[in-house]
Amino acid sequence: MKDVQLRYVCSECGHTESKWAGRCPECGAWNSFEEESFVPEKKAGTKNVSGVIDSSIKRLEEVSSDSAVRLASGYDELDRVLGGGVMVPSSVLIGGDPGIGKSTLMLEMLSYLSLNNDVLYVSGEESPGQVRQRGERLGLPLSNIFIYCDTRLEMLEQTIEKLKPRVIVVDSLQTLSTASVASLQGSPNQVRACCLALSMLAKKIGSSIFFVGHVTKDGNIAGPKIVEHMVDTVLYFETAENGIRLLRAVKNRFGSVDEIGLFEMDSKGLHGLKDPTEVFLSSRGEDELPPGIAFTSIVEGSRTFVVEIQALVVPAKSGLQRIYSDKVDNARVSRVAAILERHAGLRLTDQDIYVNVAGGVKLNDVSIELPLAMALYSSKINRSLPGSLVSFGELSLAGEVRNVPFMERKMKASRDLGFKKVVAPYAKNIRSDEGLIAVKSIKTAIKSAFLI
Repeated sequence: MKDVQLRYVCSECGHTESKWAGRCPECGAWNSFEEESFVPEKKAGTKNVSGVIDSSIKRLEEVSSDSAVRLASGYDELDRVLGGGVMVPSSVLIGGDPGIGKSTLMLEMLSYLSLNNDVLYVSGEESPGQVRQRGERLGLPLSNIFIYCDTRLEMLEQTIEKLKPRVIVVDSLQTLSTASVASLQGSPNQVRACCLALSMLAKKIGSSIFFVGHVTKDGNIAGPKIVEHMVDTVLYFETAENGIRLLRAVKNRFGSVDEIGLFEMDSKGLHGLKDPTEVFLSSRGEDELPPGIAFTSIVEGSRTFVVEIQALVVPAKSGLQRIYSDKVDNARVSRVAAILERHAGLRLTDQDIYVNVAGGVKLNDVSIELPLAMALYSSKINRSLPGSLVSFGELSLAGEVRNVPFMERKMKASRDLGFKKVVAPYAKNIRSDEGLIAVKSIKTAIKSAFLI
């Protein structure tokens, strides 16, 4: 073909260059450029994909918004992360490690939705027999689920236009290919073209489409820079301790990205976790709390629960401090340790620091800085904190304990779980009660906690 040209595409982010380069200028990945053939698009006779968009000009207040509806997925946890249910029409990308339960979640969702809607499961990796065996093992009703096993985009588009299903699941996006793109199946250019075409088609016919995406060795959905801006919602599946699965939204045009969904897997499939406290708090008596343990209350969207922060401080073998923490950012741990050394007289520069969170959930809220400091201090002096104590607050470099959002929600959640004492930042708008210890500095907070 005379019109075929060559270019180099970064396998990590999809950035293109006319010649090979050792390092991608967009994402910084080394040796990530792969050669790809392509046919330049012609301005004349280009396929029109704007059938989804009304090209007429009108005032925004005149635009109707009644066409979009939400469908219950059968999972309260999934509906919570999606913003209240499956939005129709919409496009959703869900990624996660192999075997984490992406296909199981999608099949169970389709089984529930098929009771009142036409649904289509597009399997590019499994045969129809394999999908049926998995559905029967999970005890799902499969009579109303249509399955299609073909990786050719053009054939899939014809099937979707003929069937017009309400909900579509593509498992997985990397298996699709189109003849209009002269590159290998699963390449960034193929992924981009297939995702765009199917997203536009789904919105044109009024359907919701879910793309299952593979994860790279760095833990990212393959081709994130190419695909994420094309879909309405991006979900990530993570594995925590005890087999718990966490579902997070990193992009959501129809809801909040602060929600978190909790699932547990057994032989019957995925089940929503109703009580997070069973996972994030260890079962021990109030008088059995070992040194280095502190409790805090966190808010994830509409959900508030208490988690356990664990810290271990031991002498450094090399004489230089090392920090081991994958559930709390290392920079935050290092900053809290420096604040303790400067304002609480605790020498940590020659100590190795290990930090963990029970249940395996990652904590990014600034309010965990005060309980983290409590846990580090407790481990260093080898003295336990009271088992009925919960703390939260942000620490400034000057040693101040600063206010954090949702303080009253965090206090109420702690009291409901039986915690009697709360060490929190001083705030004028917070009603004082018998169990509240309002503090302004880290030194006062530590003294109040250990004198209870």
